[in-house]
Amino acid sequence: MRGLYTILLLILSNTFMTFAWYGHLKFKEMKWFENLGIIAIVLISWGIALFEYIFQVPANRLGFKENGGPFSLVELKVVQEAITLTVFTVFTLVFFKNEVLRWNHLVGFVFLVLAVYFIFKK
Repeated sequence: MRGLYTILLLILSNTFMTFAWYGHLKFKEMKWFENLGIIAIVLISWGIALFEYIFQVPANRLGFKENGGPFSLVELKVVQEAITLTVFTVFTLVFFKNEVLRWNHLVGFVFLVLAVYFIFKK
């Protein structure tokens, strides 16, 4: 159960991270944000990123083997990276309609899944 909670928290964390890192690229399309300077954009993104940490830190503490979780440190990182790319891909396809998922992206994701497999292989 700790593993499932860890993964759910990582998904939430990475959703906020993706919005903090890339969501501001859509601000120019929003009336409220179209004239903001870089400092304001950074502060808004930083505020969004706070929520990333609110979910990321408990996910890592909950999931880490030495805290009673199911994952080693390396496994936690690989799971986090796989979730990051998955969340990023969904975000890109939903919010950036001009981006295209190509065959080489899919091949890269297959290799990522293989990386997860090999990291978890005992």
